[in-house]
Amino acid sequence: MHDVNAPTPGTPPGRAARLAVPAGLLAAVAGAFAYVGAVDPNEPGHYPACPLLRLTGLYCPGCGGLRSAHAVVHGDLPAALQANAPAVLGYAVCAVLWTVWVVRAARGGPPPRIDPPPVLLWSLGALLLVFTVVRNLPFGGWLHP
Repeated sequence: MHDVNAPTPGTPPGRAARLAVPAGLLAAVAGAFAYVGAVDPNEPGHYPACPLLRLTGLYCPGCGGLRSAHAVVHGDLPAALQANAPAVLGYAVCAVLWTVWVVRAARGGPPPRIDPPPVLLWSLGALLLVFTVVRNLPFGGWLHP
């Protein structure tokens, strides 16, 4: 028996189908941020310690990421930036990319292609390396989470 409501081959999917994956991703990210917002990473025992910090005493570029997410959930942008500014920038970039994706999907367009030029990737890597080195130097204590 043929389903009358089923799309025929070659027919573009409906709006709900196009928005299903972005909505699912939003639900997963919102759930993760809700958990980090509810379970304070500033209190010991809730999350595992950073292995690099535990083994070497050095802060990795991700150290403070959970604390920054917790602060973002609670609307404390200064605390979020102090805990890990690159992570906050990453949250903002992901939010913008997700929004572009949803708008394109709602209009029936293709998802955005993320194809950064190598110079951008190398530049971001260099900035993260500088951030990591500076936060581990004596004068970089203000970058500690």
